[in-house]
Parts: sequence; C-alpha cells; structure tokens
Amino acid sequence: MHGILVLWATPRSTSTAFEWMMRMRGDFTCFHEPFGEAWYQGEDARWPRIRPDSPRTPGLTFAGVWQTLLDAAAAGPVFSKDFPHYVEHLLSDDFLDHFRHSFLIRDPAKVATSMYKHWPDFVLKEIAFVEQRELFDRLAERDGRPPPVIDSDDLLEDPHGIVAAWCDAVGIPFLPEALSWEPGARAEVSWYDGGSWHANLRDSDGLKPQPRNYIDISDAPERVREIHAIVLPHYQHLHAHRLTAG
Repeated sequence: MHGILVLWATPRSTSTAFEWMMRMRGDFTCFHEPFGEAWYQGEDARWPRIRPDSPRTPGLTFAGVWQTLLDAAAAGPVFSKDFPHYVEHLLSDDFLDHFRHSFLIRDPAKVATSMYKHWPDFVLKEIAFVEQRELFDRLAERDGRPPPVIDSDDLLEDPHGIVAAWCDAVGIPFLPEALSWEPGARAEVSWYDGGSWHANLRDSDGLKPQPRNYIDISDAPERVREIHAIVLPHYQHLHAHRLTAG
C-alpha cells in the first residue's frame, strides 16, 4: 500500500493548477477533491447550504470515495488535492496514517473575495481555514514536526523554486517539465457545473512566475470582511511555517 500524497488546501488557492502540475508528472494517479463531491452532493452530503433541489449523485458516499482512494493506493502512487473541511468527520489516526500530508494556503482576502464573486452566499464552513488550522496543528503535535506548507503567493511568484522545495519536503523528485502544459479543457476537474471555477486553468499553459498582487479587503461587503477577520489568524499561523525556495 502506497501512502497517499495529499495537498490540503483552501478553495480559490491555485490548488487546481498545482494539481494539474502533478498530473503532468505522469507518475501519480491524481484525484481532484474526491471527498468534495461527496460533501456537496453525495448520498450522505454535509454541505451546510444544501436544499431539497440541490444536485445529488446516487450511490456516491464518503465510504465509497475512501475505498476508491485505498484501491488506487494499493495499485501505485496516488496524489489527492482536497479541502480539510470535507473530511473533518473522518479524521481518525488510522485515516490520517494513510497519507503523506502537505498544505497549501492563500491570503484570505483573496480567497474570500474570489468566493464572493462565484458564490455571494458562501459561509465560513465553505472556505476551510479553521479546519485547515485544526488539522495542521493536530498533525504537528502528533508527529512532532509541522507538515510542509506552501503559500499561493510564493508559488505564483516563484513556481520553480517553491515546487522544488515542496518536492524535497515530501520526498519526491522535482520534475521541472511538469510546470508547463497546453491550454485546453480540463474534464478531470469539472465534476461541479462543468468546471466554470477553473477557467484560468483551462486558459493557462503552466505555472509561470507572476507579480505578487494584493487585495484591499475593506472594499468587500461587510459579511465578507467579518469572515476574513475570523480566518486571518489561522492563515497567519500556517504562514509562519511556510516553505521558501532554496
């Protein structure tokens, strides 16, 4: 049984572009938010804003997703990108022992304003910062060392250096050629609404250096500012442990 290399991210954090880089490597079976589909629209969905008319997928359960991951890990190396709030009810030590853990964080002003653009009614439970902090602290205390953390702004500013540092931290070879790809449809990441949240990835040709930009949260609606104030300390806690380029 191979350990499942996992990236615990927040939404709107460049995580799907990172996942696409892992797909370009060719040496991992990759999963796109496998527990997310179950959390939103499975038979035992836990989405806090679910309604009677929300999409549901017959036969999709957390147990089934977990078995699919285990079966893949029995066959070869697996990478999964997912969000920690999707699995908080599953977090036994036995469950956690199946993974090699790492984290991707992003400035919560950018996450919150991007979420608001797509989903104006989003709630705190949907952006994962609290659950990400809880999982990070649990793993750090349990294992005696913090798991690797990368920050989205660092990644976009220096993709080569940050991916190389992450690969070294999780014990896999760095493959610089995986940072480039052809633009095109990304059916692998489009289980929700045809993939409209991933237009930037569809149009991109790789992880390329980008100038660092900033978001003024004071321009956001009051409810978004309130959520930002709650999650900012959790982001800052993980940010203090982030990897830097060598």
